[in-house]
Amino acid sequence: MDQQTKEALKHDTFIDATGTSIHWASDNRRSVIIASVVLLVVVLVAIGSVSLYNHRSEAASTDFGAAMQAYQTPLAAPGQQVPPGTKTFPSSSERAKAANALFNQVADKYSMTPSGKLARYFSGLTYMEEGQNQSAEDSLKKSADGWNGDIAALAKLSLAQLYHQTGRDTLAIDTYNQIIAKPTTTVPAGVAQLQLAELYEAQNKPAEARKIYAQLSDKDAKGAAGAIAKQKLNPGAPQQQVQQ
Repeated sequence: MDQQTKEALKHDTFIDATGTSIHWASDNRRSVIIASVVLLVVVLVAIGSVSLYNHRSEAASTDFGAAMQAYQTPLAAPGQQVPPGTKTFPSSSERAKAANALFNQVADKYSMTPSGKLARYFSGLTYMEEGQNQSAEDSLKKSADGWNGDIAALAKLSLAQLYHQTGRDTLAIDTYNQIIAKPTTTVPAGVAQLQLAELYEAQNKPAEARKIYAQLSDKDAKGAAGAIAKQKLNPGAPQQQVQQ
């Protein structure tokens, strides 16, 4: 077969393939258009979702900042002199009540954002300061069950304290042990161990408390928790400087 014939066959094959493709596209034009539109919509929705999430995250951060500002408002007794224009609250419970309303708004409106999840934790804390124990427990449990381990650990620590305050020491001990088994950046194991030891002291169980202090003293000899444990074991000894 000469070169010219080969080229002709290649040319005919190309024409046949192209013609078939054009014919298929023509017959399936509606399907092609629909598929293209669907793909475009998916891309646009994805882009829009990211933009919406970023926008909501920024709004949530702003509202959370306002709630924190209320939570950090200074206290002033009636008649106490304060700088002109300075907002104050007469008691920590009234301040907590005002901040709690703001934290709940952020938590409910922006529940999927980092600020919303943090606001839910602070909602539990402010409920505790108000003395609304059941509402505090509900909010803290939501935070403790969340996917953010750092916030969950903080919530569990506050839950353990709430359990102890409401006479449920068995739950408190179990919660402290959960934290100790899975420490986080926000709540190291040593912090939970110190809290647990103090609970045992409150229960008049000094042997259990000393056991924890001794473990911390050996395991965290140069850390903050270890230094506190040493002081607890030897109250009269001079305090050691904690290495950073």
